[in-house]
Amino acid sequence: MKKIKDITRIIGVLILITLNTPFIQAQPAAPKEPMLVNASATANLKQSPEFRDGQHDFDFHVGKWKSSIKRLLHPLTGSTTWIEMKGTLDARKVWDGRAQIEELEADGPSGHIEDLLLFLYNPQSHQWSLNAAASNDGTMGTPMIGEFKNGRGEFFDQEPFKGRTVLVRQVWSDITPTSHRFEQAFSDDGGKTWEINFIANLERQN
Repeated sequence: MKKIKDITRIIGVLILITLNTPFIQAQPAAPKEPMLVNASATANLKQSPEFRDGQHDFDFHVGKWKSSIKRLLHPLTGSTTWIEMKGTLDARKVWDGRAQIEELEADGPSGHIEDLLLFLYNPQSHQWSLNAAASNDGTMGTPMIGEFKNGRGEFFDQEPFKGRTVLVRQVWSDITPTSHRFEQAFSDDGGKTWEINFIANLERQN
């Protein structure tokens, strides 16, 4: 009988607790505020490098030019012997500026050279590839890949040179309506140091 009374007392206590506990109704979650887009931030994003349209970066190069060239005779040997050449250059647009063809002829102590350079713009990467060929072998070299920033174009590749692989850098700079500068450099220490081996200063003819 005692066990029955104890059970009855416990049940009664539970009923009292339940009756005195306020009923809590789950409230629906507050609706989220719509995300506001900052117009100025969006504009800045579109002007960042990944959105920059560089398909007319080489428009300055179109036309006929006189080229004064200096070439280091023995790169990466400690040599300081340079030879000078004089040449003419003709560059014209293809695909409304998204490509360009350059033809260079020059003469100097080392003889006569005829080079061709094909510029190609990649609208996905927003970068250019520079593809060079010389008339004495008729083959296209390794593409130089790069882009322009703040009026300066830098392009890079890796090439074999006297049994080794070296980094090659080409730079277009000092750009005005009537002149600009081109230079090439090699690095055999992974880009820590660079030795310039080719310089061309161009003056517009038309």
